[in-house]
Amino acid sequence: MAQYSPSNIDARSFLRVVTTEHQGRFLVRFPEGYRTDPSRRWPFLLFLHGAGERGRDLNLVQRHGPLSDSAPDEIPAIIVAPQCDLEDWWNAAALEALVESCLERYRVDEARMALTGISMGGSAAWELAARTPERWTAVAPICGRADPLRAPSLVDVPVWAFHGAQDTVIPAEQSKTMVDAIRSVDGEAKLTIDPDAAHEVWTDVYRGTEIYDWLLKPRD
Repeated sequence: MAQYSPSNIDARSFLRVVTTEHQGRFLVRFPEGYRTDPSRRWPFLLFLHGAGERGRDLNLVQRHGPLSDSAPDEIPAIIVAPQCDLEDWWNAAALEALVESCLERYRVDEARMALTGISMGGSAAWELAARTPERWTAVAPICGRADPLRAPSLVDVPVWAFHGAQDTVIPAEQSKTMVDAIRSVDGEAKLTIDPDAAHEVWTDVYRGTEIYDWLLKPRD
């Protein structure tokens, strides 16, 4: 191996601006009153689907979650649900670009920005929240994988995670470990584990109003 003397080693730096283009498709549902009251700003809810809803058919995005038939008819928020391409995974930078685009186009109350997702989307919700914690006022990842090393990033973000105890796709320990890690740094995180549910624990979670009341409530 070549040896380099100090006289041959220079410390340098570089600066380069990199521009990346992101594009994608999504569904958006406006709350009742959005079009009739142009002066009002509304909470924002980003929903990230699981691996089974990837593709080019946007109807798949309504299969589960807040846009599904089983969800409450009226959720007082601008709900945005993007679709991930088939054989692809959620890209955090692209999701950040989508959110920025929505903030420019829609009347969003930036004091109430909520994020939720299921399975692959639950994992992406953990990741996106950790990358941009200043953006989100509430995060509800459902049966997702998480990196407990990212817990310090979420110390100021209210988190409510959900998992099924019988989940064999992504073990409930994933959510438990992450929630414990957030609590260990004095973060606000809670975990609901359904003892009888498997991977599709989200069906009951999104059916009721409790999750939406929590995600969209005003916070200081």
